Amino acid sequence: MSDKSNELIVGEFSRRLDERYRLTLPAEFEDVFKPDSGKCVIAKERPGCLSLWGEETWKAKLDARVDLVQQRLKLGDLEQKMPELQRFGRILSTRHRELQLANRSRVLLPEGFREFLAVEAGKEVMVIGAAVCIEIWHPQKWVNYLEGEISEFRTLLDTLSH
Repeated sequence: MSDKSNELIVGEFSRRLDERYRLTLPAEFEDVFKPDSGKCVIAKERPGCLSLWGEETWKAKLDARVDLVQQRLKLGDLEQKMPELQRFGRILSTRHRELQLANRSRVLLPEGFREFLAVEAGKEVMVIGAAVCIEIWHPQKWVNYLEGEISEFRTLLDTLSH
């Protein structure tokens, strides 16, 4: 990531997907979200919400945890947890995908992710700075989420800043 990778990614922007499900990221995010390689990872977060991470950040967060699961599997620690392990594998297999940012910070939403987001080509999405990543929301899901969370902002800020 660029030398600004410790800056928070913040902002709320309405954008429209083009007819091929491409999304141009807001120019306001370019200084704080610019993976060195141009590679990023898109992930399914919750129904109606996708997140976009710099590849390096995503790999660092995920690889360490997956390595621990693999070590536990090799040691036989997960013999009694096969249903959970299979569930983990299914979700891991479909949760994220690597992407290349195109010119003008444009990203193509892959098949499978489009359906999860539940927004048609040519329609509006909300692009949200989520501090450490960029989120792409179905507009109504974003409003619903925000309505449920906004009253907790002061408490959350106090928790994180103390």
